[in-house]
Amino acid sequence: MTLVLDIVTTAAILFAVSAGLLVVFGVMKIINFAHGAFITLGAYAGLLVTQAGLSPWLGLPLAFIAGAACGAVVERIVVRPLYTRALDAILATWGLGIIIGQLLTLGFGREVQFVQSPITGTLTVFGEAYSAYRLFLVLAALAVGGGFALLLEGTRLGLNTRAVIMNEDLARGLGIDSVRVRFITFALGSGLAGLAGALITPLSSVDPAMGVPWLLNAFMLVIVSGASLLTLALATLLLGGAQVLVSTLVSPILGGLTIVVLAAIVLRLRPAGFAR
Repeated sequence: MTLVLDIVTTAAILFAVSAGLLVVFGVMKIINFAHGAFITLGAYAGLLVTQAGLSPWLGLPLAFIAGAACGAVVERIVVRPLYTRALDAILATWGLGIIIGQLLTLGFGREVQFVQSPITGTLTVFGEAYSAYRLFLVLAALAVGGGFALLLEGTRLGLNTRAVIMNEDLARGLGIDSVRVRFITFALGSGLAGLAGALITPLSSVDPAMGVPWLLNAFMLVIVSGASLLTLALATLLLGGAQVLVSTLVSPILGGLTIVVLAAIVLRLRPAGFAR
């Protein structure tokens, strides 16, 4: 049962980390390689709350706001001029991620630091004592997925976003401001990355390079998922579950490579990934 819970909670963590990247990719058709830096930024937002002696819960909205604000500035200054140059946008966001990492190093140093968890202790699940915070992350991932699905299906912004995803030229012809949709989408995706950073740090630690491994796994999961939150959830469950099994039964080192290797195999056999 512990192994099953590890698989479910790991899938939830990976979903939370990857959702923001998927949102940007679905609308803008570019991979935001500054995503890892936004994750790190959110982690440091949570760290500042802990160091200030405030409730760790405050770190979650602060991390989202920090990520969204930074993403809004990046979209306006860096990404917007590169809409039609996807490769240049990828390189620009990669370089930007390095710059943000260096700025965080200047501000906080290179040492590893730790964030207080808002939930401590264990809960009994089917007779097994299990981390209450990891179980909370399952609810957090469901809230992220459900909230964004509601935004897409139940708001005018969601309608416009879906129109841009399906056919941007036609959407512009119908009077939809695709530039505004892209701006809001990039800010939301960056905010989700910051939120993910604050969510995962109580399980690990905070340092200026912490977002890099998460970015790699998120990138592979998004590539095999296409632009669907549902297929992203499937990918995180299957590939994340495989990672847990390999880490537990074989080697944690090999487990760290599992998602990348399996995603490459999936794309080799099925170029569209898990998408239809």
